[in-house]
Amino acid sequence: MPRLSEVLAALETLWPADRAESWDAVGTVTGDPGQEVTRVLFAVDPVQEVVDEAVRLGADLLVTHHPLYLRGTTTVAAVSPKGRVVHTLIKNDVALHVAHTNADKADPGVSDALAGALDLRVTGPLVPDPDDPAGRRGLGRICELDHPLTVRELAERAAERLPATAQGIRVAGDPDAVVRRVAVSGGSGDSLFDRVRAAGVDAFLTADLRHHPASEFAASVGESPLALIDAAHWATEWPWCELAAAELDQISDRQGWGLRVHVSTTVTDPWTAHAASPVTTSPMGAPN
Repeated sequence: MPRLSEVLAALETLWPADRAESWDAVGTVTGDPGQEVTRVLFAVDPVQEVVDEAVRLGADLLVTHHPLYLRGTTTVAAVSPKGRVVHTLIKNDVALHVAHTNADKADPGVSDALAGALDLRVTGPLVPDPDDPAGRRGLGRICELDHPLTVRELAERAAERLPATAQGIRVAGDPDAVVRRVAVSGGSGDSLFDRVRAAGVDAFLTADLRHHPASEFAASVGESPLALIDAAHWATEWPWCELAAAELDQISDRQGWGLRVHVSTTVTDPWTAHAASPVTTSPMGAPN
């Protein structure tokens, strides 16, 4: 069986820490470099439910996309949810490793996995990494569809292919507009609006779109049919867990490690229910 230090070195080849954004908090959070690793669990969020799943599974290493302490801390006392996570990990000898924006930029990365889940053909990054001479790494992806779809049909495909959440899929724009090229970005994407405008796409599929940025974006494209398709943050990033697990599986096979690699199916999207507004044709608009 490999040591944790060996597995982490392999993960570093997939998602080098120096490719993360300067504000990010990636890398190893807990774990003894000398401990043996036999079982690995991939998940989006390092929350208690996922850590408990890792313990039940007998995992020695939990790899998550989201950091545990993105903004730092001065205590890991078990008086807060994150402190309890740390205590559970250490008491049960479970290492925690984070690959966040370094996994977003990777080739393949988070947005490649999102595109793959939707059967979209990736043509390049939305925001190319200037340090990649091949032009394959970067944030987001520009994609093409094998056959044109309407915005409504693309949104329905996303609802069918991505993990189910209370939010579902929201659309801004003409549902009947035709989509041939689409930009995708796993996780929060409204900071990429300028890049999307310049990309010559028909739609942008991402998550966490806020009222004012979305409204201003819609106004700025004028008569352009460019539509916004907004999914849940967790749902757009979960496909990466399957991609990442497959990558580690391949490394394990080459090295003869025999790792057992798993993907968490615990839904950690924070929203738990959705009540749809009634459909109305009333010309009265919003209530007073």
